[in-house]
Amino acid sequence: MRLKLYFTILLISVFANTYAQQLIKGKIYDAITREPLSGVNVFVPNSTIGAQTNAQGNFKLSATEKVNSITVSLLGYQTVTTPVETKDLSIGLNPLTANMQEVIVTASRETQLRSQAPIAISKVSAKLLEETKPTAFYEVMNKVSGVLMVNLSNEQHSMSIRQPMTTSGYYLYMEDGIGIRPMGVFNHNALLEVNQYTVSSIEVVKGPVSSIYGPEAVGGAVNFITQRPTAVPSARVGVQFDQWGYQRLQFGAGAQIGKFGIYIGGLRSQQKGAWMTYSDYNKTSINTRLEYQLSDKTRLIGTLMYGDYYSQTSGSVDSIAFFNRNYTSTNDFTYRKSTASRSRITLEHDWTNGSKSFITLFNRFNEHGQNPSYSIKWKSGQTTATGEINSNDFTSYGIVGQHSQRFGFLNSKLITGGMFDYSPNDYSAYQVDLNAQLRPDGKSVEKYTIIKERPDIKLSDYAAKIRNAAAYLQYDFEPLKNLRFSTGLRYDLMSFTYDNFLDASAGSKEYQRFTPKVGLTYDLGHDKGLYANYSQGFAPPALTAIFRKKPNTSPAEFYYNLKPALFQNYELGAWASFLQNKVYVDVAIYQMDGQNELLNIRQPDNSYDYQSAGKTLHKGIEFSTTLKPVKELSFRLGGTYAIHRFEDFQVSNKAADQLKNLNGYDMPSSPRWVWNNELSYYPKWFKNFRSSIEWQHVSAWYQNQINMVSYSGYDLLNARVGYQWRGIEVYSNLMNLTDELYASNASRGNNTTDRTTYTAAAPRTLVFGVSYQLSKM
Repeated sequence: MRLKLYFTILLISVFANTYAQQLIKGKIYDAITREPLSGVNVFVPNSTIGAQTNAQGNFKLSATEKVNSITVSLLGYQTVTTPVETKDLSIGLNPLTANMQEVIVTASRETQLRSQAPIAISKVSAKLLEETKPTAFYEVMNKVSGVLMVNLSNEQHSMSIRQPMTTSGYYLYMEDGIGIRPMGVFNHNALLEVNQYTVSSIEVVKGPVSSIYGPEAVGGAVNFITQRPTAVPSARVGVQFDQWGYQRLQFGAGAQIGKFGIYIGGLRSQQKGAWMTYSDYNKTSINTRLEYQLSDKTRLIGTLMYGDYYSQTSGSVDSIAFFNRNYTSTNDFTYRKSTASRSRITLEHDWTNGSKSFITLFNRFNEHGQNPSYSIKWKSGQTTATGEINSNDFTSYGIVGQHSQRFGFLNSKLITGGMFDYSPNDYSAYQVDLNAQLRPDGKSVEKYTIIKERPDIKLSDYAAKIRNAAAYLQYDFEPLKNLRFSTGLRYDLMSFTYDNFLDASAGSKEYQRFTPKVGLTYDLGHDKGLYANYSQGFAPPALTAIFRKKPNTSPAEFYYNLKPALFQNYELGAWASFLQNKVYVDVAIYQMDGQNELLNIRQPDNSYDYQSAGKTLHKGIEFSTTLKPVKELSFRLGGTYAIHRFEDFQVSNKAADQLKNLNGYDMPSSPRWVWNNELSYYPKWFKNFRSSIEWQHVSAWYQNQINMVSYSGYDLLNARVGYQWRGIEVYSNLMNLTDELYASNASRGNNTTDRTTYTAAAPRTLVFGVSYQLSKM
């Protein structure tokens, strides 16, 4: 009897021991960012045993037989099979190099397949960011088809996405799905405040994103997705510098400790003694992200950003200085400065059937002041001019909530959501009297100097309380296999109360609009598909335009009657992959009809008169191709051909004005062709070495509204190399390889006496950098 008992105990012990040996667990993360990857399929080859990772990248699986290896797969990443040498595995997945962009978040504020989103959307991956090593975002944004981000120096920019090169507020800039600025506050300078080093990917939606994001996302929406806490303890530090006095120190570190995750990253950059006089700048930016896993399905996320920016602004130069490469600023007093902070706390919950909910509370604070070079007003031949000093400050308190509900009926999903933000906004601007030192020809200015600041001459002075509210819904369903419809409707109400101190008036205004969208995707199989959509864009005028004193009016007049712009967007697109993902093609054709588009019409003294009337046309084709014939070579081609035209646009009804309408003219600063090509080489014989050559082409554009004169455009070559040894990477970017003389912007007024002003671009620039990354694998 005892023998039987001992034998039974021994068998139980053996079975228990065997079972314990087959409990396999671990974590899976992105090999570049070290961020945890959720939803990863982990399975034992040739079996039905498998599991999925949770939001922290963790998984567990058990087997009754000995497991020698497991296979790990996730859309957008290389599938790997790895031996089971320990019970606790740590696996980093490398992104696919093909430009499939299968997983996106910006289309619906939650993860979905690219093939299910009937919109033109592109993703700048962590791999592309890591290899580009941009000093400013335009270096990587211009790799996206249909995008031209114009460098105006020191991270200042203008943008062209289904619009001319413009600083108009027709783009929505977001950080993790939350707008960087509130609607109604001029937003084109918002990217100054983004921390380049803590961005893990960028998603760009081209065209109106009406149902989810609403107003201001007319030309497109750009979402900067910030770094999450790393799945394994990680730290990195690096420096960048060039021969023109640019320097940047950057750092980042993250870890997960049980249910708690943290990441902190920052940079300090500065420019001193550059190729252009009076163009120094400095920037400090820090981002922190905290995550706490309340349960397997519920997470609490908090983020905090702080940024401080100051830049001298050299402004544009005339043709004499430009073509002589005389990079001397016409002033030594203009500047731009910004102090900003953004914080949010988000509660997310995953339901059992794949439905999701989140609610976010957020706060924004911004003080933005400038003595802008673009506001200098001078008439040809005069020895005096005027400038201005202005300040635009706001604080925001807001809430965003969304729930997605999945249904078995037609494999459908309903998304409902809403938002509200309250943003007190103060703005003031006053005149500066200037002396204009003329060149010997008497037709251009060599130097501006300040005679006197004139706070007694106010150009704008108001206080407003902005309230933005919205409700939206989107319903996606599949009436037929592989055919998916997406319909959406959004209601926006922007209202504000104000005190205009210049005309001693007080009151309120509001703009409201329902904006619909409808789209469909058809999956042809084998990584090929089609999509079509119709959407509306709606953009109220910014308060800085409404309360700006009209030029040459006495008593002062304002733009109280500016109308909101409305855009109708029609789009067809297709994507296809060939030769086992060695070739990928993405094409979109669009037409966007604008009504009451807000435009700045340049006046003889270089001031601008706002116009919000008439009709405009924006149409074109966007294309991208990725070829990877062998593992060592990769070629990318992306570009756009676009027409931006005044259809019916009256700018004056005065008999004395020579220019009365712009019907049929191309809009200024609208190059027809823009493309960016890049060839990358990863030699097998030189492991961990990379090299690439990039060609940026921008065709000619008209400099003014009446198409009187054009600028020839430019072609630009950039080269990049890098080598990684263990955790150390050494790299170099050679920008403007051929030392091309070109202007990133060239414009002039509509009068025959006006002359072109050029925003000179940098000569050949050699950027050098070293970084070190330490990770516990």
